[in-house]
Amino acid sequence: MSAIPPGFTTKNIKFLSEGDSLAGTIFKPDHISAAVVIVHGSGQEKRMTEFATMLAKNGIAVLTYDKRGVGESAGVYAGPEVGTNNVDASNLNLLSLDASAAVNILSTYLSNNQIAIGLIGGSQAGWIIPLAAEKNKKVKFMTIFSGALITVKEQLRFQFYTNGNSNFWDTHTEADARKHTMTDPDKYEFIDTDPIDVLSKLSIPGLWIFGGKDIQVPVNLSIEHLNTLKSKGKHYEYKLFPALGHNTAFSKDEEPMKEAITWMKNIKMSKSHKN
Repeated sequence: MSAIPPGFTTKNIKFLSEGDSLAGTIFKPDHISAAVVIVHGSGQEKRMTEFATMLAKNGIAVLTYDKRGVGESAGVYAGPEVGTNNVDASNLNLLSLDASAAVNILSTYLSNNQIAIGLIGGSQAGWIIPLAAEKNKKVKFMTIFSGALITVKEQLRFQFYTNGNSNFWDTHTEADARKHTMTDPDKYEFIDTDPIDVLSKLSIPGLWIFGGKDIQVPVNLSIEHLNTLKSKGKHYEYKLFPALGHNTAFSKDEEPMKEAITWMKNIKMSKSHKN
């Protein structure tokens, strides 16, 4: 057993979601200023204990769990490694139900109902988090790293076009990238998800953190959509780090995470957000 640093306690738990038992850990700081459930990206991800530890040291309570079909969690993992489509609307919906069930469990471990509970995650979580927030009124805020504000099919067209080339933006223009994102033929057929549909219905605050050199998510297009939602009165904010790529949460630059933590700790439970 490794010694637990002072300032928070941990507890391993299991909870049910859609008939399957999911396993996770709750991190509970001595002095809690906010609480989050960590939502996974697209891979076979277990609970994110390092991330949770950092948040807990900053006064944020956390529930992090093994994704369904991964680690100690039951259920079936969907993803490219096992020859299934993890971006189909039905799978994104299922993963959002898991996140919603996790929020319910975390709330039972918080003695103080004045603590705002939110969802945090990156990449594919950018589609899952709004779906979970729409299902669960206990979700009071969203913190999303490098999440696309375009449809899944559009994001895949962009990703196939950039093709993992980290120097993509040195040799391509925004107009060029947009043309492909909007017109390239789709390589896969599946039921698409448009995040704008659900984001236009939510009333909770959200923070998006983007890297200007992202080659998986078309950032400028996503920011334009965010600005349209903001102009309609949504409490959505974003911060752009021009030098960073897709991995804004765990890059060498600590600023994105500091920005997110400060923002979450300042979420006030306004009367309109309380049940």
